[in-house]
This record gives sequence, structure tokens and C-alpha cells, in this order.
Amino acid sequence: MTPGCTHLGEARILHTPIDYCEDCVKLGQPWVHLRLCLSCGHVGCCDSSPNRHASKHFHATGHPLVRSIEPGETWIWCYRDEIIVGELES
Repeated sequence: MTPGCTHLGEARILHTPIDYCEDCVKLGQPWVHLRLCLSCGHVGCCDSSPNRHASKHFHATGHPLVRSIEPGETWIWCYRDEIIVGELES
């Protein structure tokens, strides 16, 4: 059996009013889907986006958890463990 994620206790920010990739806006680039860093609130684009800013943020900061902020999606991803670790409760 694979151990589960132990990082959920590190989640501090669960919601944001931001609905754009902050880094893509600075570059004038498009994005596909958005992810919210649950440690600091950074909003970055997904790995299907050309710039992959959410993953770059993880590699730069070590913040392990992101959640999708796409409408209707509530899953949480742990970069360190490379697994979906749960869903945000309504």
C-alpha cells in the first residue's frame, strides 16, 4: 500500500478572487487552466498551459499543495507525493 500525503495540514489558503495566471498576464501569454497554491495563494497555470507556472512555483518555493480553481473542480494535488489528496469541501 502506498502511503498517503502528509502535507494537507500545510494548507493555509483555500479560496481566491483571482481568476487569471498572474505570471502569464505579466508575459502577455495564454493559459489553459488555473491552480491555487494552498500555502501562499499564488495563482498559476496548469501543466497543459505553455508556461506551466503552477509547477514552476512549486519547484521555486517547495509549496506542495495546489487546488484547481476551475468551475466545478474541487480536487487538491500534492506535488511532493504526486497524487490527488482530496477535494475541497463546500
